[in-house]
Amino acid sequence: MPKKDSFEVSGPTHLTSINWNCPNYQRSVAASLVQGVYVLERDRQKDRKGSEALALSWYQHFHFKLIETLLDDKDSSIFGAVYEYSPMGPLSDLAPHYGSDAPSFILAFRGTLLTKKNIIRDIKLDLGIAGIVKNRLGDDNRVKYGLEVLDKLVNTYGHQKIWLTGHSLGAAIAIILGKNMAMSNVFVKSFLFNPPYVSIPIEKTIGSTKLKNGIRVFNGFLKAGFVSLLKQEESTSSNDCFDMLESWVPQLFVNHDDDICCEYIGYYERREKMKAIGASHVEAIIAKNAVRDLVWNFSGNESEPLHSIPSAVLNVNKKRAKLIGGLIGGLLAHRICQWWQKDLDVHSRDYRSIKELVNL
Repeated sequence: MPKKDSFEVSGPTHLTSINWNCPNYQRSVAASLVQGVYVLERDRQKDRKGSEALALSWYQHFHFKLIETLLDDKDSSIFGAVYEYSPMGPLSDLAPHYGSDAPSFILAFRGTLLTKKNIIRDIKLDLGIAGIVKNRLGDDNRVKYGLEVLDKLVNTYGHQKIWLTGHSLGAAIAIILGKNMAMSNVFVKSFLFNPPYVSIPIEKTIGSTKLKNGIRVFNGFLKAGFVSLLKQEESTSSNDCFDMLESWVPQLFVNHDDDICCEYIGYYERREKMKAIGASHVEAIIAKNAVRDLVWNFSGNESEPLHSIPSAVLNVNKKRAKLIGGLIGGLLAHRICQWWQKDLDVHSRDYRSIKELVNL
């Protein structure tokens, strides 16, 4: 039995008391249900059925039931799942249920699987010309299918009790879905684990805080200057779009040692640094241009960086593997399992001030 697939061996079995009002509990459940999608796909590949299937415990432990799996149209893999909260299920006698923030449904997406049956398709979505690196993931059928499922859930049950979550590639899909819903003035509660940020990982590769800040500020001025040269007439559509996206506040979970997502730390820290040196107007130019690109992107004319998220609660895992570095350390820092560990050291900060920048 693979240890990572077994909830009893690798899962958060320490969570026996349920408290939906607790951010740590919410994070652990969301991460576990994403792991459930990974295990559902590995169950399918290994033909594990009945008592041999391992995915069930990852969601049933938290009183959820699986109501739908999302299958890729190209490799037939399971890349997502819809779970329904069922507190009166067979495990309801294990612990008291309380908390008004419990979701009714969770839509979860897995990330890249490096198995023979998945690697080609998943890597294309990560690095291919129609993938994350080229900002074209929104054109893929996984995203379109996911949006159909989310639309159906929202239209049927309302968005207030629906959660959206994903890890790595799955987080990228969830970001696009969350932005799309926000454009319709619907704000779905979202948990995004190790979301990709396409950039040189300055946060990890440069040790000096002053040097990192200097590079980011210089880069900000450079971007703003380039944007100003190409700047067109401000549109009401762009402004309205920005306001709607600013109201969507997803939870981002990143690790300082993870090359794939660590630059989200610098992305939000640059905003604060710009304000501190009196250059808020520069950041405003960058922010509004990213949103203008987003408006064009939904019309099929342009693409916008995945990381253009005006507001977020940034959660940084400060626990670092001191004895493991390099590639192995980076891979460990990217794993979904870190987010349900009971000794996790998470530092959270709410970034919602960007509206102040564009209203100068």
